[in-house]
Amino acid sequence: MRHPWRWIPTLYFGQGLPYVAVMTLSVVLYKNLGIDNTTIALYTSWLYLPWVIKPLWGPLVDLLGTKRRWIVLLQFVIGASLAAIALALPASDAFRVTLALFWLMAFASATHDIAADGYYMLALPEKSQAAFVGVRSTCYRLASIAGQGGLVVLAGLATDRLGSPAQGWLVVFATMAAAFVLLGAWHAVALPRPPEDRPAPMPAGGAGAAARAFLSVFAAFFRQRDIVRILAFLLLYRFAEAQLLKLVPPFLLDARAAGGLGLRTQEVGIAYGTVGVAALTVGGLLGGWVIAVHGLKRTLWPLVVAMHLPNTVFVALAATQPEGLALISAAVALEQFGYGFGFTAYMVAMLMVAAGPDGNNPHKTAHYAMCTGFMALGMMLPGMWAGWLQAQLGYLSFFVWVCIATVPSFIAVGLLRIDPAFGRRTA
Repeated sequence: MRHPWRWIPTLYFGQGLPYVAVMTLSVVLYKNLGIDNTTIALYTSWLYLPWVIKPLWGPLVDLLGTKRRWIVLLQFVIGASLAAIALALPASDAFRVTLALFWLMAFASATHDIAADGYYMLALPEKSQAAFVGVRSTCYRLASIAGQGGLVVLAGLATDRLGSPAQGWLVVFATMAAAFVLLGAWHAVALPRPPEDRPAPMPAGGAGAAARAFLSVFAAFFRQRDIVRILAFLLLYRFAEAQLLKLVPPFLLDARAAGGLGLRTQEVGIAYGTVGVAALTVGGLLGGWVIAVHGLKRTLWPLVVAMHLPNTVFVALAATQPEGLALISAAVALEQFGYGFGFTAYMVAMLMVAAGPDGNNPHKTAHYAMCTGFMALGMMLPGMWAGWLQAQLGYLSFFVWVCIATVPSFIAVGLLRIDPAFGRRTA
């Protein structure tokens, strides 16, 4: 059997990079191309939709072909999408065409997530799965740093050299396309072929029985005792952050006369994509440790405060418009650290919901996928109006609004019932 170190790092690096391209690089790209904030926030927020609805076609990945085959095929599809974006950038209708291609890549990426996570559980014994969880998340975060950091820096440098944002980003997407073709070719060879990785048998009774079983899993999720409280938590925990995240790159890039900080693209890659993501990762690791030691119930309120209080950093940045990259990077790092620290509570709470009141929910995998769908919906809907709202208010008042918008999150947290023992590590 091929050693997990041969394929796990590349598999999860490849899982993280297209998500970064769809959610972050698209925003920076369109800002560089001169698209207004209202349009950017509206249309790039729609790109969350595949992650919202991916539980609907998850069973098809089980029924049609092996997960290994899905992974390799989808990596080639993502590579082709990236190449097509690169070719479309110099065109006069680049925004419309590239947006359609980002949609294709988003659906491929969301499906790749399903296949990769399922394959991971089939290709490794249970003890090895636990041992490599840290490797998975580290490689995913490295993809975020490479994408939001390295590739944004490359876009800025290439733009300066070639004299055109379209040409600069063409270099970036062509590089990513070549990397994904190589990644697909590597995984076609390197991924093991576990005997358990085979199409799931059709349930007795055919497609009708399968559809009924599928719907029963969804119905069981919505029959939970506290479903209204749970949905409020899933949709509102990141209500403020969903609006903030869509406007951070435009704020950093916009001219100072427009209320922004006037950074160059490569400086955004350093401040937000490298220093910021590193702080986000450290915050997430620390948050996980705190919950493991003290449990979710005791730590939830400190974590939610730590997540939302640093939003005031952007109020200060918009009010003072500092010029030093080091100071701006430190401020972004503070906000991202708090976000990573507090977001851990959200992830653990989703595990609690999926496990059910007694921890023995037979549909916990499907219910966790549904939780992630609502998580994506909670990011998509507020992000859609964030650009329009910023255009009406200006950056300073918009960031003040973001701080006020944390109130629904605090209310939702107050309503959620938490198992006192959940999340706490036992000896």
